[in-house]
Amino acid sequence: MDSSVKGNILWVDDEIDLLRPHIILLEQRGYDVSTATNGEDALELFRGTSYNLVFLDETMVGMSGLETLSRMKDVDYSVPVVMVTKNEAETVMEEAIGRKIDDYLTKPVNPAQILAACKKFLESEKIAGEKFTQDYLQGFNEVARRMFEPLSWSEWVEIYEKLVNWSLELDRHPGIGLEETLVNQWRECNAEFSKFVEDNYQSWLNQGDEADGPVLSPQIVDNYVLDSLQEVESTFFFVIDCMRLDQWRIMEEQLRPLFNIKLDYYSSILPTSTPYARNAIFSGLFPLEIQKHYPKMWVDGSGDDHSQNKFEKELLEKLLERRRIQLRNELKYVKIIDTDFGKKIEQDILNFTRNQLSAIVVNVVDMIAHSRSDYPILREIAPDEAAYRSLTSSWFRHSSLYGMLKTLSSQKNIRIIVTTDHGAVRCMRGAKTFGDRDTSTCLRFKFGRNVKSDARYAMIIRQPEDYMLPRSSVTTNYIVAKEDYYFVYPTDYNHYLSQYRDSFQHGGISLEEMILPVAILDPK
Repeated sequence: MDSSVKGNILWVDDEIDLLRPHIILLEQRGYDVSTATNGEDALELFRGTSYNLVFLDETMVGMSGLETLSRMKDVDYSVPVVMVTKNEAETVMEEAIGRKIDDYLTKPVNPAQILAACKKFLESEKIAGEKFTQDYLQGFNEVARRMFEPLSWSEWVEIYEKLVNWSLELDRHPGIGLEETLVNQWRECNAEFSKFVEDNYQSWLNQGDEADGPVLSPQIVDNYVLDSLQEVESTFFFVIDCMRLDQWRIMEEQLRPLFNIKLDYYSSILPTSTPYARNAIFSGLFPLEIQKHYPKMWVDGSGDDHSQNKFEKELLEKLLERRRIQLRNELKYVKIIDTDFGKKIEQDILNFTRNQLSAIVVNVVDMIAHSRSDYPILREIAPDEAAYRSLTSSWFRHSSLYGMLKTLSSQKNIRIIVTTDHGAVRCMRGAKTFGDRDTSTCLRFKFGRNVKSDARYAMIIRQPEDYMLPRSSVTTNYIVAKEDYYFVYPTDYNHYLSQYRDSFQHGGISLEEMILPVAILDPK
């Protein structure tokens, strides 16, 4: 097709001469239009020419429009077909839809209808891409300007939402050449956000629920779950490990037809790692407080994720006990870490509605992030952020989590709160760090005796108690990676630098790890 031609159109109508003014208009607008007066001739043209759009009359002498449609779809299913007819009977519309018609116009058609159909099927991607480019460049300049201003937590949430929305929109328009620009803007924003957190985090620990600071991990149950217990008969509290806002947006698209959804945000505590952040959620306490009040339930973060969080139910029960909340029946708690168990819970989920409170932890998203690092095939399937989101979308559509939520959407007088303990950031730059053999092995944060790294790449926590973090000895300190850095020891530095580059990790300071969604779902 000539690059100056916007699209090749086939128009099939036994009164084609009456439509000549429309055809001339389309040709003036840059479309190439072929015509046929019957289904047989139309099929011959269709088999021999590559068309981008077909206008098809429903009532013609000889082969009907519906039969012509079926045969065209057998030749090339991908070409959009717009049926144009005088027949307004509902049965004809239903049959056309059943045979996969792409649009339906009723005669007499006007030029605006025809042009709209052409733009919809032939130019919508180009028009949407141009509009996105225009909006993004305007928004880019606004965000760049705001980087030079002092920003509050709520303003950082707004910026993060913009970055996520632009990323999702760019996934739909991958060929417009803005990917590198957006990646650089993410990096610049994360650099400024890291400074913001470093300057303000300690004050948040003392005023986490005030207007100027975010809700923090230990306040999630108080702020979102406890009120629900008074308002509905059955509350479901889903914690999806390692879920970022962009991943939630993808899930939300599937859930919008089923639920009224209210979205809020909170900040993960530091380190943004499962043993710290998720235990803080279920206990309503900071790590230092857990160690102090429930020493047998505190694990220092050096084991695997499952051993570090094996007391979640007990910690939540202790939280309810401190708040003097007596559930009408026992707290239901499950942790889903494999597909078979997830399917079992999906099949049994309606029985959970008998409980006043059900807490369900879903570990699959975290496993996707870690598996991408461990298995080359997954890194090949998800080589970048857009593909990582696509992998999340594919998993969610077929997951037991979606099945559970879909089943629960039919129930009355229930509420579902969905959140996460932390997000993950794509780590692209290594930072040299120093520690002894007992230093923790995490890539985005470390604790141990006199652990060191460059302050340009890490927040250095010399007095853990000031950050509500426990320490095992007087010389214990923490380092928390900023932006997209990950810690690498000097020994065999280049090997490990290469091994962990371009992996999704958590534990540090970034927009993706710290600004987290809390969604309240009420069935429609």
